[in-house]
Amino acid sequence: MNTPQLHWETQRVFLAVLRTGSLSAAARALGVAQATARRRIDELERSVGMSLFVRSPKGLMPTDAARGLVGHAESMALAAEAFTRAASAEASVPGGTVRVTSSRLMSVEVLPLLLRDVRNAHPELRLELSVCNRQEDLAMQEADVAVRIHRPTESAVVTRHVGDLRLGLYATEELVALNGTPRHESELDKYSLIGPDRNLTEVAFLGQQGYLCTAERAVIRTDDHLAQFAALRAGLGIGMCSSQLASRHGLVRVLPKLVDFKVGVWIAMHQDLRRVRRIALVFDALAKSLSRFLEASE
Repeated sequence: MNTPQLHWETQRVFLAVLRTGSLSAAARALGVAQATARRRIDELERSVGMSLFVRSPKGLMPTDAARGLVGHAESMALAAEAFTRAASAEASVPGGTVRVTSSRLMSVEVLPLLLRDVRNAHPELRLELSVCNRQEDLAMQEADVAVRIHRPTESAVVTRHVGDLRLGLYATEELVALNGTPRHESELDKYSLIGPDRNLTEVAFLGQQGYLCTAERAVIRTDDHLAQFAALRAGLGIGMCSSQLASRHGLVRVLPKLVDFKVGVWIAMHQDLRRVRRIALVFDALAKSLSRFLEASE
């Protein structure tokens, strides 16, 4: 069968319907008319010779055939986004779009102030912040610059260690005033503990560092570090925090001799992008800002 060449706009609608679950939502997300979205889905189904969606009370549900095409469509979307960023400015000029990616906690609590400094120094830049606990693939140029808590291991990636998060146990001043400052690990039983939920690898790691936050002990549990930090700031219990964030939000260190360790922070980019001036500018400026933040004392 000679399948007609498919246009990216048609596959873009297909991916939007997959992500949103309806034609109307996909059309709004793409800024096109719903009739246009419907026509492109019809064209795609005729081209591949099979149904890709079925109607249900919950919206348009993908068929098995559609699920089999998801990976290809997402790869094309990443390539299109990378093409757009690459075409947003010439390699030798500082203006254009740079996509930065990091975890939810870093993206919400750390990077905005640092990216503000980058934008103030280079107002011609446009920044995309990808908030994602999944590590976006720098080799595939899913992002231009990444800030990570573990050293990136992809091939052809330039990395720089910018400092360390100094981690320990913290609580709010109000919680400590209410229950008293714990002097020994056994006194933690008087407190609610905040820790991971189903991430047993992290539970085991924290146990090795001296923080036993198993399901039996931790009564506030979530695998999301941003949610853990929010629970800590709300006074729900004692939990892990970096000294840098704790000092910014007035949290109190408890049992410093029990739990005290460092986690390295790295910034990375694909080596080929060093030649693109705007990306190199963001990489260098963000590396300096992160180093200053991480060097801050308690």
